[in-house]
Amino acid sequence: MNHRRLCILVGIIVAIASSANDVFAQPAPPAGISASDHPWDDGSEIDVEVELSDVDPDLVYVIEQASEFDGLYHEVERRPATESELESGILKVTTQKNIPGNSYWYRASVVEDVDGEEVQSEFIRMDADSPAISSEQFYDGDRFWLAVITVLVCGSVVAFILMARSGTKLKIRPIAGLEAIEEAVGRATEMGRSCLFVPGIQDMNDIQTIAGLTILSRVAEQAAEYDCTLETPTSKSLVMTAARETVATAFLKAGRPEAYNNDLIYYVTDEQFAYVSFLTGKMVREKPAACFYLGAFFAESLILAETGNAIGAIQVAGTAQPAQLPFFVAACDYTLIGEEFFAASAYLSKDPDQLGSLKGQDFGKVLVGGLILIGVFLVTIVDAAPPTIAAHFQGAADFLMNDLLQSG
Repeated sequence: MNHRRLCILVGIIVAIASSANDVFAQPAPPAGISASDHPWDDGSEIDVEVELSDVDPDLVYVIEQASEFDGLYHEVERRPATESELESGILKVTTQKNIPGNSYWYRASVVEDVDGEEVQSEFIRMDADSPAISSEQFYDGDRFWLAVITVLVCGSVVAFILMARSGTKLKIRPIAGLEAIEEAVGRATEMGRSCLFVPGIQDMNDIQTIAGLTILSRVAEQAAEYDCTLETPTSKSLVMTAARETVATAFLKAGRPEAYNNDLIYYVTDEQFAYVSFLTGKMVREKPAACFYLGAFFAESLILAETGNAIGAIQVAGTAQPAQLPFFVAACDYTLIGEEFFAASAYLSKDPDQLGSLKGQDFGKVLVGGLILIGVFLVTIVDAAPPTIAAHFQGAADFLMNDLLQSG
């Protein structure tokens, strides 16, 4: 009797063990795995394809990567297959941040949830003799839409230049600071006092200095016509030389080359605050009727602008230094803000090439600004609208941000 009970107990244990083995049997591993260099990229991506052995949407696929450095596998992707991947039988993954020219191996397995327990299959590996090697391509295909936008902007610049050369009038809005040049020089002439032009404290390698000298040409031409004294102290010797050539040319253009005085354009010092001290002292002593601050300015901007304001001068300022613009706006009569400063050469010269370039750049700003506004609208809809409506806009928002605007 005891022997019989023992046999029954052993049978029950065997049955339970067999049942447990059936429940927790490992799922079938993927049918195959391959990897290749991602086309048209910067060499950091590798495409991995896993052949599915089961179309169960609840299965989770784990992909691991090993490099030639240490040969140790680490997980790079863990997710279920999408509907399209289940239909095609191929799960596709693109790994990032790989080093061009290095060898990489991949392996994949399947994870199944059985009664709250994860059961993982065996790994299927790539052929050890055929690693995936990423390489840098001539063109990064991920930036295709950036190239399209670049072509559109550059094409618009060329198109507007051709239009301007053909005689088409390109409208540019009036810039108050440039329109005020004649008023400022005229006021100085009526008062019998001089004009002071400060081209900033940077050398000729700074684009702001070049833009300032472009406006100096217009100021000098007005001063020549009105027979007004124009004084230009500089903090760099090369800027002094360029300013002298600019003013001499302007006087010649105005038909009064004999009125040009080389000594009114001179070098002071390279030291920032020594230069500013000289300027403020001269302004207080001589009280010029018009002061022009056009160039690169830093901490001295408020000192100059407040001194000019204290002596009652009409002041025109312009710079591309964002931190200094508030001081000029507060203390000067007219301020060229940012790109207005750089647009001055096209505005004053009316040169077709410069006008066309300016209008083409404006087209680029409108294009990018419009894309940003559309993106903001789409993201707002996705976040605020009900899920059924938001789903229709999610794809467009992702495409706009990650592909067109390259923000992803």
